[in-house]
Amino acid sequence: MQTLKARLLADPRHYQIAVLASLLLYGVLALDFEVPPLRIVAILATCLGVQWLAGRWAGLPAFEPRSALISGLSLCLLLRTNSLLLALAAATLAVGSKFVLRYRGKHLFNPTNFAIVAAILSGGGWVSPAQWGNAALFGFLIACLGGMVVHRALRSDVTYAFLAFYMAILFARATWLGQPTATPLHQLSNGAFLIFAFFMISDPKTTPDSRLGRIVFAAAVTLGAGYVTFVLYRPNGLLLSLVAMCLLVPILDKVFPGERFDWRRDGARSARGAVRETSSTNSVSPQSPGTPGLAAPGLV
Repeated sequence: MQTLKARLLADPRHYQIAVLASLLLYGVLALDFEVPPLRIVAILATCLGVQWLAGRWAGLPAFEPRSALISGLSLCLLLRTNSLLLALAAATLAVGSKFVLRYRGKHLFNPTNFAIVAAILSGGGWVSPAQWGNAALFGFLIACLGGMVVHRALRSDVTYAFLAFYMAILFARATWLGQPTATPLHQLSNGAFLIFAFFMISDPKTTPDSRLGRIVFAAAVTLGAGYVTFVLYRPNGLLLSLVAMCLLVPILDKVFPGERFDWRRDGARSARGAVRETSSTNSVSPQSPGTPGLAAPGLV
């Protein structure tokens, strides 16, 4: 009989919820995030409520709270606004868009990213990278925890490809302008950037199906973000670029076809892998990021 530990290991969304909740707790207690506890509760309750209502409307067989919690925690971490109504509207949009904005069984946009961009474009929301500070230890912590999640998600390729492309742009620009290496390192060492890289761009329901398609997608997001940030001199280049480049995913899926991600199939494979992991106490079998059968931390 499958143990509780094996069931928890079987779905990487449990890892993602734990990591995001831990980061939020750290931010509120140690970094003085300007997110009142009541607002956090209201955002999470709204996400769960919309998930329940939309699930009944869509005829889902059971209430699925995990994806709604991921969206809510991500909004609490990244979105800043002085309006409670706007925060709740963003929560509604993030979860509701999963059920409405779809194409061939996939989300057309990353739900959380879509909601944050909508809040920013409304004029009442913003993202504050400076709230995280630039502590290397904290950045390393996020990178390690995020890397664990995307590795089990079969989406480590898009994350690490994006990091490689974006770092190349930053260091090349610094070299061209004669800036010290401390400048691009400073641009990389904030929590918002790492959360985007490890938890947002790797969403399996909005990334291309094939590995080559995901690498091309990562390059497109990087180029778009570089253009917005360094040519147009506008903030939030990463978020804006991701929204725009998600529209390329159906084309990339057609040009570079691959196996469509499916929660039931990949979740079952992940469960079998988790049971094998927990039953092995003296040795650990290494698994590459491309090992089949690991479910992804995405949204239903």
